[in-house]
Amino acid sequence: MPKLQHGDDVINYDQRGHGPDIVWIAGGDQLGSDWHAWQTPAFEADFRCTTYDSRGVGASVCMARPPWTMADLAADCAALIRAVCEPPVFLVSLSMGSSIAQELCLDHPELVRAAVVMGTCADHGGFIAEWEQAEIEFRRAGGTLPEAFAITHYAAFMYPSEVLGDEELWARVRPVVEAAYGGRKGADLAAQWESCVNYRSIDRLPHCQVPLHVIAFGQDMQTPPALGKVVAEMAPKGHYHFLEGLGHCSAFGHRPDTVNTCIADILRPYVERDAAV
Repeated sequence: MPKLQHGDDVINYDQRGHGPDIVWIAGGDQLGSDWHAWQTPAFEADFRCTTYDSRGVGASVCMARPPWTMADLAADCAALIRAVCEPPVFLVSLSMGSSIAQELCLDHPELVRAAVVMGTCADHGGFIAEWEQAEIEFRRAGGTLPEAFAITHYAAFMYPSEVLGDEELWARVRPVVEAAYGGRKGADLAAQWESCVNYRSIDRLPHCQVPLHVIAFGQDMQTPPALGKVVAEMAPKGHYHFLEGLGHCSAFGHRPDTVNTCIADILRPYVERDAAV
């Protein structure tokens, strides 16, 4: 994979396909290449797809020690867009990646044509704040999980009961969970999660002028649909799309076609409009 020198840091990225740019922003603890199995192949005929590893995961290198703010993570992505894409680009994102996408829309609106943010929220409170903070404190205290326990623990937060109750579906998605959490270092996990739990966009979303399409999943334990709906309602150009029966990571191995169809339906009018100009 090619690498971009960004100051003292290195961003590991990949580009494939032809057409308008889509930058795919992965969730916390996920590699940019995670999009390659089920998402980018469905779009490469019509779009140039760029994926990359965020700080704290994969082959990207960051010299600055944590904590990292969401603005830091968005600045990394902005540098990549300016260097290897033709902005304004489309963003497609999940989880922590959707917080990065929100921040890009707020800090660098000139770079974004429209953003699709999946499994997202505008503020961390209630259960998700307590859960994420507990995970951070556990890791910071030196806590580790045996691989088998980590896989089953995080799977319940990533996939809905349909997957967990079906041996064939579970066998399909288990490698996704294992890659994200099986052998991850606690310090790296805590650094990425701290960026999420400290992020709050709700006060600034009313000033966001980029079209923001929120996709919420009906069985999302990490970011329940009501939280995503707030993002869509607060943004002046916000749109809310609800997919029943899907969990936080159902795009990966569970029901990717459903998610891809929703993304394609969102992007198509923008492409047609731009082509007509």
